[in-house]
Amino acid sequence: MKTPLLAVTAALLMLGATSAANAKGCIKGAIVGGVAGHYAGHHGVLGAAAGCLYGRHHAKEQEKQRQQQSQVNGQGKL
Repeated sequence: MKTPLLAVTAALLMLGATSAANAKGCIKGAIVGGVAGHYAGHHGVLGAAAGCLYGRHHAKEQEKQRQQQSQVNGQGKL
């Protein structure tokens, strides 16, 4: 019972240091990572932390792609 509570607590603490765009990636990654870590040897907190970092990275990459796409679309109309 402590592991899920610690994983959620760790994810919430990490959310305090992230922006809104990265928070979504962190939450999703922490949930998936926490569950995977729990089943891979009772390392739910470690999995949640790693999942949060990966989720933030993935969200940043998607945001970059969206910005590049909107710039290309905006320049094509000129």
